[in-house]
Amino acid sequence: MFKNRFASAILMAATTFGTVSSGMAQKPAAEQQPGLGGPVVAGVCLLSREAVLANSKVGIAAAARLKQIADESQAEIDRDRSPIEADVLALRSESAKLSDQQRRAREKALADKFAPVQAKAELRTREIEKTRAKVMEMIASEAQTVIATAYKDRNCGLLLDRTNVLGGNLTNDLTVAVVQGLDAKITTMNFQRETLAAAPAATPAR
Repeated sequence: MFKNRFASAILMAATTFGTVSSGMAQKPAAEQQPGLGGPVVAGVCLLSREAVLANSKVGIAAAARLKQIADESQAEIDRDRSPIEADVLALRSESAKLSDQQRRAREKALADKFAPVQAKAELRTREIEKTRAKVMEMIASEAQTVIATAYKDRNCGLLLDRTNVLGGNLTNDLTVAVVQGLDAKITTMNFQRETLAAAPAATPAR
């Protein structure tokens, strides 16, 4: 249960890019939302930040690097957890031979061993989430000038989030232009897992 819980938390943090990519990268960014037609609304432009992240080379590279960091963290926790799991199996096999007092003592010893592993897993999850947020900020910063250029080139007077548009004429969708401009500017990004201070150990109950 512990492994699954940690893996889910790690996966959530590490695949925020990848979740978007898997759902959108199969088609060009401009084709994700069908238009309903109608006249072009002068000065009103659209942009899908999710599609920019999913389809840009730097977004895809960042997703791959985050997954690598998550996999490394999972392997680290697995190494710490394996000997404890062996002790748990040993306790189960010997449980019938133990007195209640002996069994409780063994269970407490296992819980004491498990606590720091759980704390490390939670720390790694927070570190990966902080890394993800920082990388997203970096990509957004790189994209800002590209968005501004596309906005000016299309004579936009208002920029809306495409994901909130139910339909209409999507002629002034800047997403493809922004992806192309971002690809021309940056294609990859190197980063390491952020490091956070470990939480203070809990005081044992008396």
